[in-house]
Amino acid sequence: MTQKNYLTGCVLLLFLNAGCTREMYNPDSRPHEFPNYVDTETRPVQYQEKKTYVTAQGVSASNQFNGARLNDFEAENDSTFTVSIEPENTPINPSPWYAFKLWSETPRKVYLNIDYHNGKHRYLPKLSYDGRVWTDLDSNLIIKRGGNVQFPLNLSQDTLWVAGQELFTTEHLRGWLAEIKRKSPETKMDTYGKSTLGRPLYTASLFEKNKGQNEIIVLMSRQHPPETTGQLAFLHFVERLLEEDPLTEKFKQKYQVLLFPMQNPDGVDLGHWRHNAGGIDLNRDWDRYNQPETRQMAKYLVEFANKNQARVIMGLDFHSTYEDVYYTNNSDTASAYPDFTNVWLNEIKRAIPDYEPNISPSNVGQPVSKGWFFVRFNAVGITYEIGDDTPRDFIKTKSRIAAEKMMEVLLNDE
Repeated sequence: MTQKNYLTGCVLLLFLNAGCTREMYNPDSRPHEFPNYVDTETRPVQYQEKKTYVTAQGVSASNQFNGARLNDFEAENDSTFTVSIEPENTPINPSPWYAFKLWSETPRKVYLNIDYHNGKHRYLPKLSYDGRVWTDLDSNLIIKRGGNVQFPLNLSQDTLWVAGQELFTTEHLRGWLAEIKRKSPETKMDTYGKSTLGRPLYTASLFEKNKGQNEIIVLMSRQHPPETTGQLAFLHFVERLLEEDPLTEKFKQKYQVLLFPMQNPDGVDLGHWRHNAGGIDLNRDWDRYNQPETRQMAKYLVEFANKNQARVIMGLDFHSTYEDVYYTNNSDTASAYPDFTNVWLNEIKRAIPDYEPNISPSNVGQPVSKGWFFVRFNAVGITYEIGDDTPRDFIKTKSRIAAEKMMEVLLNDE
């Protein structure tokens, strides 16, 4: 059966043919439907050696924390030091993540070279003295040398954290989940399996209802480890849904939200550029399910929907790239909510002065999550991308408005 005929048949018979419904909700018993094949069989990865580097000049560096990426550290002279950054494997998307700690036995100004292997500089350095509060390095201080960079830093015995973005690791995630559970006790926490290296894969259910009374919206994030701005957008979006007001009260009477806040915990904690511990881009594995993270999420979502006699109507996947953009499916017009995407994005535009959404629609091609939501569930699928350098206050503002407008559009569509 061709992809077009299969999709058409399942869309028409979704509510009438129980067999077709089972086929759409079972990730393991259907033909491969994405036209652009991607090999997602496990590949070897290079693990960085976790250590503290001590130089004769009294300057030290460390990668002994979750989220770190530092492959080597050496002194060029008394004031210049080189950090080597390598990916987990190749070929790989150019997202050269770095994160390390620095300190000096005596106060001094140093010049730091970042030498990228198989990549070039992308992320503006962020600095912190506690790993929680971060500031941008003045971009005027950065000297570009081909794909590498050099910039000055003032060091002392106090530890200075240097990273491509703010850190948000599995430790931060556990703290955030505990906080939303405290604020919203009815939130149901769960795990949907373990990662390649055995880390828990967390999920949470908001506004869970009785069987047959709800439709499911899926929010997911962090398939790609360096994409912290997408993670921040996800957090703000969810936090708006959990506020108590007439809009959210009405919304949660009909809709249920299922969270998958960190799809790639191994990659995040290991400081990977892109891949999981199996050396694969998880957002190309939504067809073959070769990696445990995608396979277990698909299985959990299928079983959750069936158990609750509910249907998945939407999947929003939060990512980061060079600029804010919404990647959408041309096929959304044939989804369960055919007008949602255009109406929602227009409402966001109307709510933010002088804002013009950057929208990039495409046909179902590679096996990415937004296409998977449509192919598997006839649901709206959108990749919600935030720019690497998008101001953090705007990330919060836009994400809160996006959550509000999603609720309003869905409620108005009843």
